[in-house]
Amino acid sequence: MKARQQGFTLVELVVVIVILGILAATAIPRFITLSKDARISAAQGAAGGIRAAIALVQARYQANGNMAATSVNMADGTAVNVTANTAFPLSVSPGMDKAMNCESTTACQGLTMVMNATTVTLQPAGAAATCIVTYTAATGAIVVNTAGC
Repeated sequence: MKARQQGFTLVELVVVIVILGILAATAIPRFITLSKDARISAAQGAAGGIRAAIALVQARYQANGNMAATSVNMADGTAVNVTANTAFPLSVSPGMDKAMNCESTTACQGLTMVMNATTVTLQPAGAAATCIVTYTAATGAIVVNTAGC
């Protein structure tokens, strides 16, 4: 009896490779847009985190009853410096960085953070310089710019 060889023919292998190439060509553009969507969602999530931090600090500020205070002690003992009467967290430490429980004054939950005298900016990893969330301490305004995400 002659032993029967098993395996794929060259034609079958080429057909499989062609099919995989076609699938890859259609899938890669979808993955590229998913990365952009992820960075946009990260920016919008950061804006939501800032809004939540402001609301929590303001609630604690009002519960304390001293509307002239420039600092709020949160439930975990963290002190957050705020603007008197409005209770907007300041843009310098310990302000918004402590209100959002950030790791440092340059990193916050996987985002790059820049704090200066008037604003705090958060930027998702891998995003262009125009993909940022800006918080203005004096007014409490939050601007989300998703250009370049």
